[in-house]
Amino acid sequence: MFTGIVEELGEVVRITPTAGDSALVAVRGPLVTSDARHGDSIAVNGVCLTVVDAADGVFTADVMGETLRRSALGALRAGDPVNLERAAALGSRLGGHLVQGHVDGVGEVLAREPAAQWETVRFRLPAALARYVVEKGSITVDGVSLTVADVGADWFAVGLIPTTLKLTTLGARGVGDPVNLEVDVLAKYVERLLGARLADPGRTEAGPTGGLPGTGAPVAGLPGAAATGGVA
Repeated sequence: MFTGIVEELGEVVRITPTAGDSALVAVRGPLVTSDARHGDSIAVNGVCLTVVDAADGVFTADVMGETLRRSALGALRAGDPVNLERAAALGSRLGGHLVQGHVDGVGEVLAREPAAQWETVRFRLPAALARYVVEKGSITVDGVSLTVADVGADWFAVGLIPTTLKLTTLGARGVGDPVNLEVDVLAKYVERLLGARLADPGRTEAGPTGGLPGTGAPVAGLPGAAATGGVA
């Protein structure tokens, strides 16, 4: 799990094709590798990758063919800058929002509008993700947690402050460039829960006392069973 607060602007060192359509990616990132060990998770442009090895400020990670096809990682080349973030630690500040590192789709930079203190950037939004994006909601673009400033049927816009423009890849993204998108996972859970209820209005979910599905009756041994005379 990540927060969408980029820790370091890294650099792709090399991409080595492996068996099938997979690849071994080497990325330079002195900060994120300072305490990295085999098996740790590091988000690269918003994609959660597992560290295979880390030494001298460079870590390697295996990337499956599906990940290369379904994210913008497939377009990376040696020398490209990438946003890096280590997995969040319990008890640390949640500066952005809950980010899984599971890319939902690939968007595209549609327009950039510079202003005095910030820049408005508009992105193409895949139709399958449009229902999860709302004004003032959260979205992750190339691993950066952002607040949606405006949204249309097939696009959304964000405002980028100078720090984001300087310290992430978003400052250099041009019109037509692909970007990884991850919508707020909470929106997907709400849709799943409400969808089941709307499809079957008579359905009763287990309550907070651990009731039996469909009955609302408490289960013996679970909190609330003794007090309500639940099923023995």
